[in-house]
Amino acid sequence: MSEETTVSFTEMKHGTLEDYQLLHELEKPFLALTADRVLEELHRQGDVSLEGYKITRLDHALQSATRAHREGADIDWVVGALLHDIGDGLAPQNHDRMSAEVIRPFVREEVSWVVEHHGIFQMLYYGHHYGWDRNARDQFKDHPSFDACAEFCERWDQSSFDPDYEAESLEFFEPMVREVFGRKAHDNDVQKAGYAPGLPPLAA
Repeated sequence: MSEETTVSFTEMKHGTLEDYQLLHELEKPFLALTADRVLEELHRQGDVSLEGYKITRLDHALQSATRAHREGADIDWVVGALLHDIGDGLAPQNHDRMSAEVIRPFVREEVSWVVEHHGIFQMLYYGHHYGWDRNARDQFKDHPSFDACAEFCERWDQSSFDPDYEAESLEFFEPMVREVFGRKAHDNDVQKAGYAPGLPPLAA
């Protein structure tokens, strides 16, 4: 790199205003490609099976998002469902929190909270088989998104391991991913939109 495109410091505390203005400008193209990197990671998950399951990680993501979309969920919920396990590759023991951090700057607080906590809520279905507390989620029973997380797991997550389910393709969801990650990060009007939207009601 030329000196014109690098900072003057070797320790951040010695950086100048001009250094940090330069970095701010240089990072813009990288930030603009966030959706591309997320989609690339989803594509990679298509090559990685869920060990012991009948489908790939991508299949699970597509099934979850498709169920959300077909039930009339809004774009934040659909993208949240698509990416709720995006952290699996790098943080399998902490994937729920990592996945939440990927989407948190761009979606309603309610959606990122549900993604962050879906792991402990999912224990309802299998925890007792390992001698764990399947009702560990009850520690959050007074949280305003408790019911949304319980329904997210019941309707879109635990039910999405079916090799015969006809899900939409990743290309179908790509415009939604690009729209969400094209938002201004940490926009208070998006993140603090409140809990009112919730999950769509089940059809009668």
